[in-house]
Amino acid sequence: MPISRESGERASSAKARVSSPSAGLSGSGVAAIHPTALLEPGAVIGKGASIGPYCIVGGNVVVGDGCKLVAHVHVAGQTTIGARTIVYPFASLGGPPQSLSYRGTLTRLIIGADCDIRHNVTINAGTEDGGGLTEVGDRGFFMANSHVAHDCHVGHDAVFANCATLGGHCIVGDYVFMGGLSGAHQFTRIGSHAMIAGAAGVRGDVIPFGLAAGPFARLRGLNLVGMKRRKFPTETVRTLRVAYRMLFFGKDVMERRLEVVESKFGDNEAVAQIVAFIRNAGSRPLCHASPTQEN
Repeated sequence: MPISRESGERASSAKARVSSPSAGLSGSGVAAIHPTALLEPGAVIGKGASIGPYCIVGGNVVVGDGCKLVAHVHVAGQTTIGARTIVYPFASLGGPPQSLSYRGTLTRLIIGADCDIRHNVTINAGTEDGGGLTEVGDRGFFMANSHVAHDCHVGHDAVFANCATLGGHCIVGDYVFMGGLSGAHQFTRIGSHAMIAGAAGVRGDVIPFGLAAGPFARLRGLNLVGMKRRKFPTETVRTLRVAYRMLFFGKDVMERRLEVVESKFGDNEAVAQIVAFIRNAGSRPLCHASPTQEN
């Protein structure tokens, strides 16, 4: 049973800040810290949080209210974990970025509320040259061995299946699903509601609502299953399918296709999101459609 920090010899030596003035058990509104956990001076532990056996929490870490570090969790750097997030054994959060350009500055990791971070997940802090911040939104589900690299920005309600991996500086929208063993090249953008198939290798920007698959991933249509699960109106899905075919299977150059789609469907919010995504190009090329997949 986890016990309060004042009751444990190793935990009490750290003099971390617990946000409640008195000791108590997890669930009572007071942080509960196992005696084998190590907290560096300066760590802030929120009300009702639980720090399990053999966890290590650095001195610049903030663990939000109601969080649970199950056991053997390492949280380092200038990391903030949002309320009610659960972190499972052997996850490593806020560690130094895996970048040869990193110069040792204390950089940040922000994890949103209500996330579910499973075994062996690694999420690194940012680099000086990349803005110094890695960010994960609310309600993310990161399955075992998944990885978010330095300077990535992941939106809300993202799902990373086992061993899904982002290279540095990636931007991932809301409701994105990354399939097991999939990977995204550094600086890649993945639009909201997109799905990356298992074992896919993403080298270019994937449009919102797109479905990308293959070792050198190409678009295989739209994420129709995801839209159905999130109860998108039937008419919106139909319009998206028409716009998709016009954009990726039209006979004119892409800029002209964008103009035509915008003029015909510009009042459709989902289509407008795709058009804006393509126009606001990043440093990676656009992930184009497979010639045989019109969806």
